[in-house]
Amino acid sequence: MPGWVDNVIWWHVYPIGFLGADARGAERAPVRTLRDLTVWLDYLVELGANGLALGPVFRSSTHGYDTLDYLSIDERLGDRADFDTLVAECRRRGVRVLLDGVFNHVGPDFPRLQAARAGDADAARWFVRDEKTGELGTFEGHSGLIALNHAEPQVVIFVAAVMNHWLDAGADGWRLDAAYTVPRSFWGQVLPAVRERHPEAYIVGEVIHGDYPGIVRESGMDSLTQYELWKAIWSSVNDRNLFELSWALKRHCEMLQTFVPMTFTGNHDVTRIASRIDDERHLPHTIVLLLTLPGTPSVYYGDEQGFRGVKEDRAGGDDAVRPPFPAEGPSDLAPFGWDLYRLHQLLIGFRRRNAWLRRAEVEVRRLTNHFLSYECRSGAEHLVVAVNLGDSPESVELPPGEYSVFDSTADRSDRISARLTVPAHRWAIAHR
Repeated sequence: MPGWVDNVIWWHVYPIGFLGADARGAERAPVRTLRDLTVWLDYLVELGANGLALGPVFRSSTHGYDTLDYLSIDERLGDRADFDTLVAECRRRGVRVLLDGVFNHVGPDFPRLQAARAGDADAARWFVRDEKTGELGTFEGHSGLIALNHAEPQVVIFVAAVMNHWLDAGADGWRLDAAYTVPRSFWGQVLPAVRERHPEAYIVGEVIHGDYPGIVRESGMDSLTQYELWKAIWSSVNDRNLFELSWALKRHCEMLQTFVPMTFTGNHDVTRIASRIDDERHLPHTIVLLLTLPGTPSVYYGDEQGFRGVKEDRAGGDDAVRPPFPAEGPSDLAPFGWDLYRLHQLLIGFRRRNAWLRRAEVEVRRLTNHFLSYECRSGAEHLVVAVNLGDSPESVELPPGEYSVFDSTADRSDRISARLTVPAHRWAIAHR
């Protein structure tokens, strides 16, 4: 794992939506370009983040995940000069850049696919066909997403070359889209060629479920997206069944023996966390969990402002969770989101001061349906987190010592020992 990842916190942006581009692809002229993202970099830094995780930026037909040209910036987002300016401005602020690589499938107008359909035998080897029907393989049945043949050596060479090309251009790493559908052996061939040239590159795969440690070991990726913890956070909070979260933490901690997962409460593919949580009093609890549990945290743009949006299974069903941000910058955001932004600042600042949490051991100290307290440890470092979803105060016994209390009022001047008491529907962190 590259050493710099120990201290990174990502702000995740879906550029096509963020910049107001036409996600259907009918209008190709840019409304705004990647260069316009630089207006938001100080906002990112003030939030406490130091990484910009970008959704697809390469030329595609519609939403970015149907790639046409892996070596060109999508004209709806500007051009290579706009990309270079964004990377340079990130670099000037000490912000890392993560790119989104869609290497499982391509769009229907991908040139090599068109050549294959025209009878080019060499191009045809890049794709798979059903032996019985002769139909091209797809990603999860989507006819506009044609699967690559990951057993073809030329595809291995091509993907490694694309990854190296953009790492040469200043990117710091890659998110591998739909990595769970790609054979682990494929990444095992691609990534050594990438690491030979870019040993400090960070590689995280999109995986929804399965044998996480086995995938990491066999693929050579550094990390995977922790969807299991994401689901446990929002559903246990909604159901006031924190036993579900406690169970998920056991598996989460097992993963830490092999790798450090990328943790999140929102991304471009799921309903906004503010829309997921039924009782808005408990939205802060999800932020506390994200930023005190082990992992590499990622905050999806707008979640820090309490944006709402429900993902729907229909054409255009992603639009609500991929909205544009104001063109002029943070001053044009609505006023009612800033309290949540400041809470994110508070907790991200705490996380940055306690970077050891990334690999911490976690032990549950007290658990009921509506109250969870856990202890995080790493060497001499130590703290206790408690979240209360109930209607009455709850408390937990602390390990011996004297503690400061950290909560939504920031560090209190008083010190406590023996017990941490949390008011109804609140949270607290005791630390030494």
